[in-house]
Amino acid sequence: MPRLETVPSNRLPVASAIRSLRLRAGLSQRQLAQRMSVPRTYVSKIENEKACPTLSSLERLAGALRVRICDLLTTGRSHEDDVRELVQDEFIAELVPYMRKLNGVQWMSVLTQLREMTAMPRRLA
Repeated sequence: MPRLETVPSNRLPVASAIRSLRLRAGLSQRQLAQRMSVPRTYVSKIENEKACPTLSSLERLAGALRVRICDLLTTGRSHEDDVRELVQDEFIAELVPYMRKLNGVQWMSVLTQLREMTAMPRRLA
């Protein structure tokens, strides 16, 4: 399960996510600002929580960083990070080769069976 960073004052961790994703992409603030067509100081203000990005700025940030907008609203973890973490789980890693061979109906059957198994109370022998 993805871990979310706790943020004081019920604020979204946009600033740290943007910084994290920018650094992961190997970009300077100036390079990110150029991709967004904004001044470098604007990127700095966002990363230092001195400015709150507008929705259009979030769209441009996501495009410039090649991530989804929702990645900016979490801890800077991308979908790929989440998948990588999931596959590190021993149980999931063992399932992956088999799940790739299933069609849609088979997927739904497996999912239904898992739901039913977890919904039933466990019996002790």
